[in-house]
Amino acid sequence: MTDRAPPEQPARRRAVAQSAALLLAPWLSTRGSAASTGPRFALGVASGQPRPDGMVLWTRLTGEGLADRVAVRWEIAHDEAFARLVAHGVEVAEAAWAHSVHAEPAGLAPERSYWYRFIALGEVSAVGRTRTAPAPDAAATLDLVTASCQRYDAGHYAAWRQVARDDVDLVLFLGDYIYESASPRQALRRHEGGRAATLDQYRARYATYKSDPALQAAHAACPWLLVWDDHEVANDYAGLNGPASDAGFAAQRAAAYQAYWEHQPFQKALRPRGPKMRIVGRCDWGRLARIHLLDDRQYRDPQACSGAHGGSRVLTRTDCAELDDPARSLLGAEQERWLAGGWDLARPWNVVAQQTLMARFAAPGAEGGEPRVWTDGWDGYPAARRRLLGQVAERALGGVVVVGGDVHASYVADLKTDFGDPRGKVVATEFCGTSITSPSLAQARIDAIARFNPHVRHARADRRGYTRLRFGPERMHAELRVVEDVMDPASTVSTAARFAVDAGRPGVLVD
Repeated sequence: MTDRAPPEQPARRRAVAQSAALLLAPWLSTRGSAASTGPRFALGVASGQPRPDGMVLWTRLTGEGLADRVAVRWEIAHDEAFARLVAHGVEVAEAAWAHSVHAEPAGLAPERSYWYRFIALGEVSAVGRTRTAPAPDAAATLDLVTASCQRYDAGHYAAWRQVARDDVDLVLFLGDYIYESASPRQALRRHEGGRAATLDQYRARYATYKSDPALQAAHAACPWLLVWDDHEVANDYAGLNGPASDAGFAAQRAAAYQAYWEHQPFQKALRPRGPKMRIVGRCDWGRLARIHLLDDRQYRDPQACSGAHGGSRVLTRTDCAELDDPARSLLGAEQERWLAGGWDLARPWNVVAQQTLMARFAAPGAEGGEPRVWTDGWDGYPAARRRLLGQVAERALGGVVVVGGDVHASYVADLKTDFGDPRGKVVATEFCGTSITSPSLAQARIDAIARFNPHVRHARADRRGYTRLRFGPERMHAELRVVEDVMDPASTVSTAARFAVDAGRPGVLVD
């Protein structure tokens, strides 16, 4: 992982230092008490942010009777039985941070699988499998899954059960890990409590989601890279514009960001400071690919013509001249500059991991009238989209693949600097994936809009699932994986469509 924070000291020195610290700190709890109840690792384990020499290992202690500070041992081995231990250390799980653990082993071998586990209070966690990234100069391939929008009360996680079996290198989660809203009465399985807005409520919501065994299995199967979207905080929020007053929403965003960090495999250096947390970063995968992780929520301008209550609308340009304001940004000026300065000309692939559909998806107006656009996505920030895709065209980056989520449908598209020109040059390729569970629009409605946008080569809103992408030095292959029945936790998963992209030649190919 690059552009996040510097790696920590080698694992052995780190473990020695932490062990010494424990000897000098007798107030740390290292064993259970008679009053303690409940399993200590009920939320499973996870790993993320892989580097050539390490990664982040995560868990969170659960149950009653926990001391304010609890010593947690982590172990990494070459084998699942832990007969060949590679590294170990101790982290302190603090009540102030929900007793979460973010261990950062270093000094491991590149491009290698490892097994890991945690030990605390007389209990041993489930065992997870993780992987280091390839060395910077290594010839490599990359097999990854992109996924998003896993509303707990809208279905079961059969998709995650299959991902755990797929034996991929990496999961890219692109937002809406939780939903902050209350469950409707007809929900398949319910969120506890109403709408989340406080730290305790967000923590409880994550605990509900992470209690699911299929999601736990997917986290334990391989490392993840994650970005958020809006529902980790509040629907359609933009910067510090949300459903509460400015001061109230800043506090809500701070609580949401803290709970997000507490429940994901992020470095300790990324721990939020009030209502701010940096998730923007890059991950290099050998000589093959650079993954750019973007944040389209924290720094964006408010949605155009949003009115007194904020949020998104569906509008025409005549309705809202603000749509064409060249100063408006979805990423913010600083993040736009960061992305512009980090395109990789040497590797065949630049993967842009962001939250939503980048291709134009304007809806035809009634009786041939003016097209309408949704203001929360890239269609609501057309100048910012032209700037980003213009950079790709100017630098002749032939292997840019944009991945996204948010819209609860699978879209495969050719990206252009001018979507109004049918003969315009294709500069990048997009795979915007469907949701894990969250429902979508009717397929007939999607079909009508897709016909109006010929650069969209595939559009399906009627199936839930994920996207599997396999990158090689000359070609990448995409499989759109779909769940037969999202209401069935044991549902089968199949491939609905296959596509390909050639390195150096942007545009969708049917595989």
